[in-house]
Amino acid sequence: MNTIRLKKGRERSVVKGHPWVFSGAIAEGEAVAGEMVEVCDASGAKLGQGWYSPASQIRVRIVPDAPIADLVAEAVGRRAAFYADDAVTAIRLVNAENDLIPGVIADCYAGHVVCQFTSAGADARKEEIADALMKFAPFCQSVSERCDVDSRAKEGLPTEPAFRVLRGAEPPELVEIAENGVKFLVDVRKGHKTGFYLDQRDARATVGRLANGADVLNCFCYSGGFGLFARACGAESVTQVDISGDALALAKKNEALQHYCGTKMEYVEADVFQFLRKCRDAGRKFDFIVLDPPKFAATKGQLMKAARGYKDINLLAMKLLKPYGTLATFSCSGAMDAAFFDTVLAEAAEDAHRRFQVIARTRAGADHPVLLSFPEGAYLKGVVLRSIT
Repeated sequence: MNTIRLKKGRERSVVKGHPWVFSGAIAEGEAVAGEMVEVCDASGAKLGQGWYSPASQIRVRIVPDAPIADLVAEAVGRRAAFYADDAVTAIRLVNAENDLIPGVIADCYAGHVVCQFTSAGADARKEEIADALMKFAPFCQSVSERCDVDSRAKEGLPTEPAFRVLRGAEPPELVEIAENGVKFLVDVRKGHKTGFYLDQRDARATVGRLANGADVLNCFCYSGGFGLFARACGAESVTQVDISGDALALAKKNEALQHYCGTKMEYVEADVFQFLRKCRDAGRKFDFIVLDPPKFAATKGQLMKAARGYKDINLLAMKLLKPYGTLATFSCSGAMDAAFFDTVLAEAAEDAHRRFQVIARTRAGADHPVLLSFPEGAYLKGVVLRSIT
């Protein structure tokens, strides 16, 4: 095993349990992509071991001294409570660094597991990981890989083919899942992330509970998740807005899966920023607005530009709320922490000349745990605001 020696004083984060070693912290040592290396401090004392990534700024990802199959089995076992609940048939089985398996995402959709391998070490061990998932994930029918993710390119890994089956049967074109009484079709081959935003499960339930009787605007709706939960909980009307016609087509298919109800549904293919401005100019108002945009900041260098984007879109939404209206707003930008997001929202409220109460906060669910020593794992932030002026 090759040795990576750190510069003096750069061992502190590793000692505290952070799983990343950046290139600037390394004094000497190298290895081939995906190789296991020993990480030592400046004096040569061993700190741990990890997977080496020569193409990445994150040069080493720390992993436990244990067989990869055991790490997968432990991650899957920690989700045992989910398997007993027939109300939820789609969960995350492995959450990368937060489950001590850096760069491995594994999401299970009604028995079909879809993985992303976003580190060189994970990619080198994908066959072992697939075998372990087939063995330890209950009801597992297949394990597939999604390669069409930007972080693979940063690791020097191929992004084609975009989708391939590693083990088991070919999954259906659209996999049907259930989530607390609402059904969805998931496109595991071309859909966002691994096909669906599993991390927003708790937030969808929160929005649903608050949407009874409301005229709801669901922005960046993708396959309709928040809007369909609002519909299921008695919303008066739901307007689903997304720039993608394909996403709206899937949202309509998802609506067709649900029991009939009297909620008026509208689907709008449009840029959300432009749509909100048109509503403002037309004087159109809503009781409840959901903002769940894509990531605005992938790095800290993009943070201030992203903050302007978050402020602009929340300011527009705040102006479109009826008196005592509710805004559920989210950020999945890991570079923006919760405190900064609150600051952005407070500035938007000030410019909108409205006062808001925070009535709920949301984060990714229990199947998306965050390692206490890895704050970067807490990328998803949700704030539910109620207007009081």
